[in-house]
Amino acid sequence: MKSRKWKKIMLYVVAVIWLLATIIPLLYVFISSFKTNDEMYRSALNLPIQWKIENYAVANELGHSFRSIGNSLLVAISTTIIEIIVAMMAAYAISRKRHVFFARHAYMLFVIGVMVPIHSTLIPISSMAADWGLKNNFGYLVLVYVCFNLAQGIFLFTGFLDSVSREIDEAAIIDGCSDFRLLRSILLPICKPIIATEAIFSFIYAYGELVFSLTLISEPAKYTVPRAMLSFWGEFSAQMGPQYAFIILSVIPVVIIYVLFHNQIQSGVMSGAIKG
Repeated sequence: MKSRKWKKIMLYVVAVIWLLATIIPLLYVFISSFKTNDEMYRSALNLPIQWKIENYAVANELGHSFRSIGNSLLVAISTTIIEIIVAMMAAYAISRKRHVFFARHAYMLFVIGVMVPIHSTLIPISSMAADWGLKNNFGYLVLVYVCFNLAQGIFLFTGFLDSVSREIDEAAIIDGCSDFRLLRSILLPICKPIIATEAIFSFIYAYGELVFSLTLISEPAKYTVPRAMLSFWGEFSAQMGPQYAFIILSVIPVVIIYVLFHNQIQSGVMSGAIKG
């Protein structure tokens, strides 16, 4: 009994430490978003002498926060939807069609794709965008993000589908299900937890990615959040308060999306999997 009690206490201690490690940086950024540059440099950990709410207006003026957040949401949501659909269909073919010759080889190619360094592709991707006139094109940026998330999605979905009993497939096929209906009506509800997990990874990556957005997007009207954040840095100084205000505004959609998908992970385990 004592050992169980101590284990429980240790778990609570770890949980509290993790909570503080998560909340304190966010609280620091929130408080700093109301400070002037002088207050930041003089007393970064103290409360502001005068709470400068206008930092949020300056953040919108310099970084066009609402427009850039909208651009990032458009790119991130499009990337997530396309990547989930394509990865799920590919994972179904690889997991359930192992008798097809190229299925296992295709899976190995996708696994190798996880190990490809992103920075090694910057020059060819940028050159193709310039040759095809696709600079400042959201569609091309989304395509790049989908390609780099696809390998991870297929890897996760294939592993999850391999753990699902094939007796479910056989029962559905006997009832007259086609491959598409089997995937849509039976396997997708079972895969909700892993789909939600991969959706979070894909969304956060596309929402906060800087390297490709910096390389492929140069029009201020199409800046995403990471690209717009560079607007607060001048040649010799930086607008610290408005920059922190911009960070707070840009984090809100990510927190909302995470909370929504987190609930799905908890409630979606094996929902409606077995018939009869």
